[in-house]
Amino acid sequence: MIDYFTAVLTTTSLRGKSMQSTVDQKEIDNFAALSDKWWDIKGPMRPLHSFTPVRVDYITDAIRRIKGTLADQNPLQNLRILDIGCGGGLLAEPMARLGGIVTGIDVTSAAIDAARTHAKASDLDITYHCQSAEDLAATGATFDVIYASEVIEHVADRNVFATAIADMLADDGVVVLTTINRTLPAIAFAKYALEYIVRIVPAGTHDPKKFVKPAELRSEFATVGILLDDTTGFAPRPGGFNRVANTAINYGISGGWMRSKN
Repeated sequence: MIDYFTAVLTTTSLRGKSMQSTVDQKEIDNFAALSDKWWDIKGPMRPLHSFTPVRVDYITDAIRRIKGTLADQNPLQNLRILDIGCGGGLLAEPMARLGGIVTGIDVTSAAIDAARTHAKASDLDITYHCQSAEDLAATGATFDVIYASEVIEHVADRNVFATAIADMLADDGVVVLTTINRTLPAIAFAKYALEYIVRIVPAGTHDPKKFVKPAELRSEFATVGILLDDTTGFAPRPGGFNRVANTAINYGISGGWMRSKN
């Protein structure tokens, strides 16, 4: 339904076996053309702006659920947070304002440029890198919170992606994903209506075969030791989005380690 317009995955390895995955350059080029529109709240990113508050709410609730009660002021203070597929920084900035030590990564250099420019203008200290999750994981970086919002439906190999997240997740860490369900309503709305009728997103943005069911994500992340044990749906309302029980189109899913890494 809502999308960060980001493709993720390059060369990596999984369980000792070399695996080559490539970014769709045509897709990157399409979204690079929108890079100067990220912070135009009346422009093509308007749906993402209206979607941001409920995503921030879900992410912070997931952190509270797994890590305990957060402070009223600067609730994410001292938490190392990774935003995978950060785009122009629409989620990274509110996370930083809540006190998080935020790193954002994206494979689209124009999006990273837009994110850096806006963070500087907003006097926010956010670290941005143009790289994939597995490349960052190879550096040995670790984070207390890792989220990927409207990204995983673009990933070439979700198992590789899950492995990269597991490699970077600290003990007692939190994982949050938001994405599109693989259902007939989601395909009708997120693919055909948004791309070809109301034209909110560029035609060809979504591949319905990459839409993913919650049960599939739970299974794939379980193989790397992460238990995704909470799921919620998102539905539009005037001026924004609400959390709902129905996960047929957009949903969020979150969790942490099945057991301590140590």
